[in-house]
Amino acid sequence: MDLLAHLEAYVATVDEASFSRAADRLGIAQPLLSRRIKTLETHFGGPLFDRSRRQVATTELGLLLLPYAQDVLDRAQRLDEAARSAQRSRVRAVGVPVDCAPAQLARVIRAGTDHGATLGVRELPPAEREARLADGTLAYAVLRVPPEGAAHRVPLGVATAPPRDARRPADARQGRPVHLEDLRPRRVATTGARTAPLPVLTLAEDDVPYARDRLARAAARCGLPERWVRPAEPAATALAETLAGRAVLLCGESFARRHGADWAPLADASLHRGYDVRASARERSGDVPRWLSAVLAAAAGATRTVDRRPEPAHTATRLAAQG
Repeated sequence: MDLLAHLEAYVATVDEASFSRAADRLGIAQPLLSRRIKTLETHFGGPLFDRSRRQVATTELGLLLLPYAQDVLDRAQRLDEAARSAQRSRVRAVGVPVDCAPAQLARVIRAGTDHGATLGVRELPPAEREARLADGTLAYAVLRVPPEGAAHRVPLGVATAPPRDARRPADARQGRPVHLEDLRPRRVATTGARTAPLPVLTLAEDDVPYARDRLARAAARCGLPERWVRPAEPAATALAETLAGRAVLLCGESFARRHGADWAPLADASLHRGYDVRASARERSGDVPRWLSAVLAAAAGATRTVDRRPEPAHTATRLAAQG
């Protein structure tokens, strides 16, 4: 027996002095309300209403039990309100990449406040974000996935030392797509000697199996020795080497610009970063709110969001007809 539903039927009937009006108030059919009251009467061992009169009247037993029934319903309501309040005030941990801009993370927290959610940002490497989402430590996480299947895409590019000649026109500094083969040593036209190779450093955010494999294969195809492409730890050291002109760093544009480096995207889009924003199985809805997905994608540096909604059938038919 659903005690609360049965007590609601009982109290509503007392208040309305009518089975039909009580059923309307609760939004249920009258036969269902009558069955619930009958079940209560069987449970309590006596009639709660005198049905011999034209108007429904409450029996002595019904009047005796009424305040207790109302107290149970009031306590249940307060319990439900307390649970909802606890859910709203609970800090939901959100896993994000370690190279997000602080200002963007502040926007994530502010967006949570605007939507009645308390968010706690955790800057973690990719594998740890995935593990903590799986065990429920994180409520939401920005996860690395191959860019071709990602909801959000972040161009990965090459950060280099800024030019020493500050008089160089600004448009010449704007990064054009870079191919990995552009990073190979070049011959000096006057002497024929090769320029010294610069190591290509990668950040922890790109230390995921599929990304490592793709970069290694791409480097091999263009003749970059394997030892020239290597992980950089910590990021501060890699950035210092890059700004000093002793290395180039693979990173996102916002990270490079934030630290004063020149930046240009990689031409090979398969090497770019892909992200999905996912919720822990412990979250009630199991879905990520759209507003949260948007602000987290922006914090990760996404410049493109992929709409995965199915295409309307008439649109697909029209495109097929056009060839």
